[in-house]
Amino acid sequence: MQEITTYLAPRRLDEALQAMADGAATVLCGGTDLAPQTESGARQYTAKLLNIRRIEGLGGIETKGDKVRIGAVTTISEIRCNPMLAEIAPVLVEAAEHFASEQIRNAASVGGNLCNASPAGDMIPPLLILDASVELACWREGAVQTRLIPLEGFFVSPGKTVKRPEELLTAVVFDRPAADFVGKFRKSGPRPALEISTVSVALGACIADGRLSNVRVAMGSVAPTPLRARHVEAALEGKPLDAATWAATIAVAVAATAEDAKPIDDVRASAWYRGHLVRVFVEEVLNEVRGN
Repeated sequence: MQEITTYLAPRRLDEALQAMADGAATVLCGGTDLAPQTESGARQYTAKLLNIRRIEGLGGIETKGDKVRIGAVTTISEIRCNPMLAEIAPVLVEAAEHFASEQIRNAASVGGNLCNASPAGDMIPPLLILDASVELACWREGAVQTRLIPLEGFFVSPGKTVKRPEELLTAVVFDRPAADFVGKFRKSGPRPALEISTVSVALGACIADGRLSNVRVAMGSVAPTPLRARHVEAALEGKPLDAATWAATIAVAVAATAEDAKPIDDVRASAWYRGHLVRVFVEEVLNEVRGN
């Protein structure tokens, strides 16, 4: 195991980014993923350990105009208990309610959940249906430089993202949802807490004049990365909510899951079972959206 020779806990973002400029730092925030991964041998610490928890301005939830910004070190508990999110983006609060245990929610950060890049990351599907982007920062040419990456394009493979080693994820941002936007989240695991998702599904849509529009569907644990279910979205876009055609609409959407979800067999579930859960969850969230 690599010996840690340098421990840093900066208060300012520029200090942290300068320490990361060589691309050779291990970033620590809550440690709820990092600690068990290093203990199991799945990851190794580098010689430089950088604790970002105390960096000023890297936490908090705020709105500026039509933008919502959640700082990277914001904990899942803070998301769960935030009254503004409960009003304008309750699907995030719903997902936070199903995130591990209270102790882990108090330590785990939204930035860590995204950078861990697990196909089963609980906060990823709801952020995908909110069309979120991530803000990445680095130190270049004597200043802090940032770029925005759509969350849908952030994940490359299990545990891998487009973030460069010298970059730090500083925030997740999304447009304030329209007043008629409704979002729902479903997750399944053998236990109600401390369990990695077997399958997760998030669905959001605007409801106006009795029809669905701007439909967004996201899935977790059914492919190498969390994904937007484009075939399911297309099957639902513009569809009416009337009782006469609703069963047919659900049937088409459920059938379309086979085009988007490509699950595998592993120690937690079979591909068949995951495919079954996806179909069940899509039907359930659709009925919830219609009844909202």
